[in-house]
Amino acid sequence: MKKQIADLVKMTLVVAAAMATVAAAPAPAWAQSADTILVNGKILTVDEQFSTRQALAIREGKIAAVGSNAEIKKLAGAKTRVIDLQGRTVIPGLIDDHMHATRAALSFSTEVNWIGAKSLAEGVARVHDAAQRSKPGAWLIVVTPPATVDTFPEKRRPTQAELIAAAPNNPVYVQLAYGWAMMTPRALAALHISSDADLPARTKLDRDASGNLTGGVTGNMVELFDRLPKPTFEEQIAGTKEFFRELNRLGLTGVVDPGGNNVEPGDYQALFKVWKDGELTLRVSYSLCGMTPGKEFEEYKNYLAMMPMGFGDAMLRFNGLGERITWAMNAINGEASDADHESYYQIVRWAAQHGMTVTMHWGSDKNVNQLLTIWERVNREFPIAKLRWTVAHLNDASPASLERMKAMGVGWTVQDQMYNSGDDVARQQGAEAARRMPPVMTAKKMGIVIAGGTDAHRVSTYNPFTVLQWFLDGKTASGAALRGPEETPSRADALRFYTMGSAWVANDETRRGSLEAGKFADLAVLSTDYMTAPVSEIGDTVSLLTMVDGKVVYAAGPYAQLEKKQDRREISEAGSR
Repeated sequence: MKKQIADLVKMTLVVAAAMATVAAAPAPAWAQSADTILVNGKILTVDEQFSTRQALAIREGKIAAVGSNAEIKKLAGAKTRVIDLQGRTVIPGLIDDHMHATRAALSFSTEVNWIGAKSLAEGVARVHDAAQRSKPGAWLIVVTPPATVDTFPEKRRPTQAELIAAAPNNPVYVQLAYGWAMMTPRALAALHISSDADLPARTKLDRDASGNLTGGVTGNMVELFDRLPKPTFEEQIAGTKEFFRELNRLGLTGVVDPGGNNVEPGDYQALFKVWKDGELTLRVSYSLCGMTPGKEFEEYKNYLAMMPMGFGDAMLRFNGLGERITWAMNAINGEASDADHESYYQIVRWAAQHGMTVTMHWGSDKNVNQLLTIWERVNREFPIAKLRWTVAHLNDASPASLERMKAMGVGWTVQDQMYNSGDDVARQQGAEAARRMPPVMTAKKMGIVIAGGTDAHRVSTYNPFTVLQWFLDGKTASGAALRGPEETPSRADALRFYTMGSAWVANDETRRGSLEAGKFADLAVLSTDYMTAPVSEIGDTVSLLTMVDGKVVYAAGPYAQLEKKQDRREISEAGSR
């Protein structure tokens, strides 16, 4: 634990030093004319009326005005950059309400990415291509959600033989979410695995009908993944930049990172380095998890003593506790003990007392009463409505549970779990139960704040447009249509979940989440019209131009020339205002 606390202290000092640098930078005077104007577009402001405008002006990283072409062109000066949208749709930068972005970024430059692959053959080909670029003996690691495989026409997992053929001289490891992995003989040998006794607890080697080992491993992959070689610090920095650029390509300008498995305080150093160097292209609001079972409260009090709620700036900011407050209450299937309830209560009471946001993932309405009861107990002592506490997942939330959440001012972060595993839910609970999951329209009518996201990248795609399409069509990755119309949001509702809803979760809805004067100029110019394109095509949407604080962080197609080598520090410094 001492090392973990030392990592937190180091991380805090990095934050403080970077904040001092930002604070020392002189604030430029406001110019009379706009720095950039976007004209001839369809700008979805996502304001209270969900207004649509033609043009938008940006000055010093913020939106100066939205309006008609004629109105906005009046704000242009001799040095104003004019971007002709040519009728394209502009949306506020998307914000993922629950993405394990810090963890995903650490290994993004060293892993083989299968998200977006159209077939198993393409996925295996990506492994082969990576092997051609790598040194013999270098690990090739794929971590992808099972839904990736569900979308493949082959409708199956890779075999060991296929992976050996793709990369005969490399150890290959393919993991689907947290429940299954396939390893080649070189990978098994490198990890010294020849029998179940060599595996972590709760895992076992797969065998075929004849009893022969297949190379597959079934069980909880958290500890097994920890045995894999970790990227170097330089690779972690490169991965962070590459992953965030990939998110920018998909119109994302922010994430709320809930912590999670396989990430400890020391693992935030690459993120903080990129931020300190002014090279962040994505706003990150991050939570911290309890790390050592039974000692979570001690750790929180120690390593958060120098990290108050909101510590950081507009590009990188501490956002409280989550998603695992204690191990004992983490992803339980039944009832925790009274002692475990009390330990959890003491921590979240302390969090409320110190004005901290809390997010907690929860899988089933059947046992959510124990969580809500503890929160209600805290709420009677320290009202939490202004603290932005949220429940994540809870796809089968009952009206009664939602009413209890509403009474406390608790928000709901919804992800595309039913896209990923809805087929299993329908088989186990029936089509009628799956029809109402998740009940977002019921919650919206109650006035609960709803945010949209993915839970990427191990259990879900990180592509927000896949999720937006799923919100609208209710189909699983395999193509099965489950959700009924009564719980299907409109296009405006779904976009609001992914913008203003997630901004609320990040304690930032007054500064982003919509395209209104005075807010950050975080936006995406889309490849298709989100409001009119066939629902079946929304998942293929990408951003042609993504801006954070009015600076171009990604550009392609007709706007590719706008992406010049610009000082990324401008983004971070502007974001601190």
